[in-house]
Amino acid sequence: MPTLEERIDRLESLDEIRQLVSKYSLSLDMRDLDAHVNLFAADIRVSRELTGRAALKAWLDDTLRLQFTGTSHHIGNHIIEFDDPDQAHGIVYSKNEHETGDEWVIMQMMYWDNYERMGGRWVFRRRLPCYWYATDLNKPPVGDEKMRWPDREPYDGAYHELFPSWKIFWKNPPKDGVTPEVAAPAPIGEFLKTMRAGHPDPKIRVR
Repeated sequence: MPTLEERIDRLESLDEIRQLVSKYSLSLDMRDLDAHVNLFAADIRVSRELTGRAALKAWLDDTLRLQFTGTSHHIGNHIIEFDDPDQAHGIVYSKNEHETGDEWVIMQMMYWDNYERMGGRWVFRRRLPCYWYATDLNKPPVGDEKMRWPDREPYDGAYHELFPSWKIFWKNPPKDGVTPEVAAPAPIGEFLKTMRAGHPDPKIRVR
């Protein structure tokens, strides 16, 4: 049974992680790159060759100047589960708008996050972006390959690939006259782990 102090720490940690996600959106949209990269672990992995906040800042600066004039990130559903007192994982929905050239691109996505408490602060250890669609405001993304950026070929965004249930659902239609089985509820604190069912992380195309 957790002590009162441990329960209070868990509540404070939940709130700080939720604030972390909101700070991510605000600092990104306001282009405060110092504030933004300090939300990540000091040794954050940026690419196979590069790590650290300075490398992340350089990558972001290039990406934001090259692709977008303005952005707005709107946070939705957020589920957080703890691995231990100083490490957690979670998933958060994000609805985003981007001014890019003469088009206004809307996007629906989710982040699969790993959080870590370092030096008394919760930071991002990793963010894995999984995209459902991106398209001009006036061009609904009906059909396959819903990632439709200006001047690029459409592609799939891995939105459903975090969880095996999507493919299982469509592969197994109900049988007439057969009452479906219902699995046991996920253990407390393991909702996401149960839904992932050991499924590997998808490969993500960021830009």
